Amino acid sequence: MEIRIISVGKIKEKYLNDAIAEYTKRLSRYCKLQFLQVPDEKTPDHASALQNQMIKETEGLRLLKQIRDQDYVIALAIEGEMPDSVELSGKIRQLGVQGKSTIDFVIGGSLGLSPEVLKRADEKISFSRLTFPHQLMQVILLEQIYRSFRIMKNEPYHK
Repeated sequence: MEIRIISVGKIKEKYLNDAIAEYTKRLSRYCKLQFLQVPDEKTPDHASALQNQMIKETEGLRLLKQIRDQDYVIALAIEGEMPDSVELSGKIRQLGVQGKSTIDFVIGGSLGLSPEVLKRADEKISFSRLTFPHQLMQVILLEQIYRSFRIMKNEPYHK
C-alpha cells in the first residue's frame, strides 16, 4: 500500500522534520510513504473574504494537480468524521482489502481546503474540532497512520 501525504507549505522547523523522519522510518516496514508539498500563498494581515477565497482556490488547484484519478482521497477537514484510532486502522485495512493501492491524505494551508478539494475527496476526517497548524498536523497524521498499522498487525503500541 502507498500512503501519500499531500500538503500545503514546507516544514521549516527542525523538530517537526525530525518527528516526520522518525515516523517515516517506522512506517517503512508497513507501507510506501510519499510526501508531496505544494507552495502556500502568503495571507496578508486583515485579508478580505475574497482574498482568502482566492488563496484557498490557488492552493486547492496546486493540491488537485498532485491527486491522481485512481487515488482514494481523505481530506483532513474540521467538518469531517472523527474516527478513533481503531476505526482509522479499520478504514485503512478495508481500503487495502478493496484493492485501493494508494491513499492520499490531503492537508490544507492555514485557511483550510478549497471547496474543489473537498468535493474531490472520497471522505473527510477530522482529528479534533480544534485547529492545528498544518505543519504540526503532518506529524499527528503520521503518528496515527503508524498506530493504525500497529493495530492492524496486532502489535503492541502505547495507549
